[in-house]
Amino acid sequence: MFDTFYSRLAIIDHQCEQNPLAGRRLGLEKESLRYDADGVISQQLHPRELGSAMTHPSITTDYSEALMELVTPAFESATETLDYLRDLHTFVYQHIGSENLWATSMPCVLDGEDSVRIAEFGSSNLGMMKTVYRRGLGHRYGKTMQVIAGVHYNYSYPEHFWKRLHGIYNSQEPLQDFINEQYMGQVRNLQRYGWLMLYLFGASPAVCKSFVGEGPTKLKPLDIVTLHEPFGTSLRMGDIGYRNKKDESAIARADYNSLQKYVESLRLAIGKPLPEYAKIGQGMAEPWQQLNSNLLQIENEYYSTTRPKQITQGLEKPSTALARRGVAYVELRSLDVNPYAAEGIDEDTILFVECFMLFCLLLDSPAIGPEERAIIDSDFLAVAHQGRNPAQLLSCVINGQQPLQQAARALVDACAAVASTLDCSESAKKYQRAVEAQMACVEDPEKTLSGRILAEMSERDESFFEFAERLSTQHRETHISRTMDSTLHGEWEQLAKDSLKKQAEMDAEDQIPFEQFIAQYMASE
Repeated sequence: MFDTFYSRLAIIDHQCEQNPLAGRRLGLEKESLRYDADGVISQQLHPRELGSAMTHPSITTDYSEALMELVTPAFESATETLDYLRDLHTFVYQHIGSENLWATSMPCVLDGEDSVRIAEFGSSNLGMMKTVYRRGLGHRYGKTMQVIAGVHYNYSYPEHFWKRLHGIYNSQEPLQDFINEQYMGQVRNLQRYGWLMLYLFGASPAVCKSFVGEGPTKLKPLDIVTLHEPFGTSLRMGDIGYRNKKDESAIARADYNSLQKYVESLRLAIGKPLPEYAKIGQGMAEPWQQLNSNLLQIENEYYSTTRPKQITQGLEKPSTALARRGVAYVELRSLDVNPYAAEGIDEDTILFVECFMLFCLLLDSPAIGPEERAIIDSDFLAVAHQGRNPAQLLSCVINGQQPLQQAARALVDACAAVASTLDCSESAKKYQRAVEAQMACVEDPEKTLSGRILAEMSERDESFFEFAERLSTQHRETHISRTMDSTLHGEWEQLAKDSLKKQAEMDAEDQIPFEQFIAQYMASE
């Protein structure tokens, strides 16, 4: 079924004297909600001891003031990346007082929309833009959806690997054009087969009833305060989670069939007025309730499991950076927070995802048409809500309908071949061990994270809240008891102070009127 993949991998493996991806770069972004002693989402400002969420490179906030985001630099190994993330957690726990970090993707106790405090970034134009954008998200999709946490996996290949692949494919394209094409092909395959991430690493089969509120829901009650899907894997990625919920029939969705089409489709969405959104904020005292009334305020509003990325410079738009310099890395956004891992992700997961991403890069990746797009969306929802159902079938334009377990086994077998190649010069065989652990989950769905979570809640007679709060407390104790390198700790304390100083300088600078600033940003190419 994956003949071209195996033949290309065989060529790479034949030339292998060391890990062919040596020099690749891996970074993680991990979100966690701060909560108080009562298990309720925090109403406190981002702690000043951690620096400015606006200017700190590694400790920031996402949608809510309580939704902390920890960002690692890009390192050459999973161990380095995870070590940095672990130190970030330790540093944070030492500076948040009596508060704690919630250990799951689905949030702690919420008291309606008003309990979610939107992140604040100061009085500079850029800071105001970030806050207004979040106001708009709240009006468009609701605030509670925005406090779901996840782990984002950022990955790029080294130049020597691209040059080798360029030769293997006998490409006559300029190298960066070839790289762009291959990354976009990888993104398409990550969408085609990305349901596997939900099956293996989905860790949100249940949710606190307070998240849904009093409205109608298809979720089943587990107890008086918990809703769940008996065969669910990732409600975070299901129909109550991250989605652009407005009908997009009036405009093309993000088009991943080439970099140019991707950029053009996002720019089209940003420029498309939506009458319904024009009504947002009417009659409210605060004039800026959103950045604009278009289908997307800015490109980041488009929810996607995978994004091609380029590092932006200054106030450059993400699409402009991609158009100018091409794809630099790919961001995988479909990983739930692992409640059993003190950092929200473990090394085996990191290594398996690396194998899966190389599989998706080397596999043929034809264009995605409307029919396949509908099937991809359907399969994601099916796995999110019914992924551990033994009778669950998946559809695929390329491979046809098949049982989920059969499809998953073929994908993990392909990842096993990648693992063998990546372990070619390693005695520890860590990639192969990581893949073997996931194959066990394919053979027995109850060994998946979602299966373990529901079984443990049942065995301990715990609600979702009790389960998540117990593990959150354990992780706090783990990190508080760690001894962090004193030199590193001192450097990070200084970094926090420097970030506060930098934001104060930004706030104090002469500013053009905010309306003019937004107009200039939106008009920039």
